[in-house]
Amino acid sequence: MLYLDSRRDPVSDSDAPRASSLLEGSAPDSDVDRVYAEIFDAVMDRRLLPGAKLTESTLCSIFGCSRATVRGALAQLAYDKLVVQLPNRGAFVWRPDAKETKDVFEARRALECLLIEQLLGMPDLPQRLEPLRAMVAQERQAFEQGDRVSWLRLSNAFHVKMAALGGNDVLTEMMHGLCSRTTLIIALYDTPSSSTCSYIEHEQILDLLASGNAEGAKGAMCHHLQDCEQRVSESTTTVPADPWAAFSIKP
Repeated sequence: MLYLDSRRDPVSDSDAPRASSLLEGSAPDSDVDRVYAEIFDAVMDRRLLPGAKLTESTLCSIFGCSRATVRGALAQLAYDKLVVQLPNRGAFVWRPDAKETKDVFEARRALECLLIEQLLGMPDLPQRLEPLRAMVAQERQAFEQGDRVSWLRLSNAFHVKMAALGGNDVLTEMMHGLCSRTTLIIALYDTPSSSTCSYIEHEQILDLLASGNAEGAKGAMCHHLQDCEQRVSESTTTVPADPWAAFSIKP
């Protein structure tokens, strides 16, 4: 049987924050929220890959819930642009095309430069950045230890947490959504040894922010994202024929 529930999934042992936990008020309040969070995290951890068909009966069995609950979770994921629901075919994990990839990275660059300008107007910025420095140190450690899931989670969390420092909940929610879609783009086009985010580049961005270098910080961020976009645009990697094979299989 294919297991997706994090209570039975070895990646749940990771100390890195789950992607579904990065927004305020993200704690599941209902079965729909719980199933949404589990599928969302499986996608963000690259255990459930672009193009995977999300069969209602399979998900009901995995989560021990009703079809109404699964349908509610899939509807939320579709609203967030992480799932595509096709008439008479079912639900599939979003599989971005070339234009969508370009649009997402363009939006990321614009939003992250806006957030950098916002942060540079805050008092005591170097002190406010200390939690992010600790996160980057965790990211480095996860990479050096070969903990791929933690590394992916921390790479994603860095950008969302940096947005949250500005205190604008709408901008933070937008960044969370764009980071999620970027993760799916990387899962489709990039290789496992590459990453949307590099802890070395994250350290550089933090140093430039702490020194008040606006143009330097924005330039480093744009380079960071452009480098990732270039890698995926040149990649010849293809998704395995059976995306569900990313899950642990037990008799």
